[in-house]
Amino acid sequence: MSDILVEKTLPSGQHLSLRRGDITTEKVDAIVNAANDSLQHGGGVAGAISRRGGRIIQQESDAWVQKHGLVPHESPAYTSAGALPCRYVIHAVGPIWGSGDEDAKLAAAIEGSLRLAEKLSLRSIAFPAISTGIFGFPRQRAARIFFETIEAHFAAHPNSALDDVRILLNNSPSVNDFLHVWKAREDS
Repeated sequence: MSDILVEKTLPSGQHLSLRRGDITTEKVDAIVNAANDSLQHGGGVAGAISRRGGRIIQQESDAWVQKHGLVPHESPAYTSAGALPCRYVIHAVGPIWGSGDEDAKLAAAIEGSLRLAEKLSLRSIAFPAISTGIFGFPRQRAARIFFETIEAHFAAHPNSALDDVRILLNNSPSVNDFLHVWKAREDS
């Protein structure tokens, strides 16, 4: 189970928390995978999710791509969770830093994940710091986009059944950068 670092209730009633822990052990309805557009889960968060969840995640991912094609930023894919303690894995494709229009692409991946969770009638979701690992997105910039996108989504959808949103981080640099942005936003 993850450790809650900070948390708050949004004006629309949803609960947002920043946590430290292992996303593959989080007990939520869905975890978000920081995926590539071909859903090949070799390293990073994607590799950890695939290893812990089992071969079924890669098999279902391959079938998804075969049926639907490459996964765009704004329309994440989803699979079962295999042996993970959640029901689904939502595969969100964040931008590679330097690819152009990175802020909008990251916001689209986050928003798309929230919309998909609502379509699946989920109540809880956990995000990793999408694109901040091997894709090179600056962590503080990503944190700002995460918080702004989540808050804007629920301001536009105040009656959403999705009521528990977690951002789950597993290393000190990410924790420090996301906490810095969280506190700066709370102080302004």
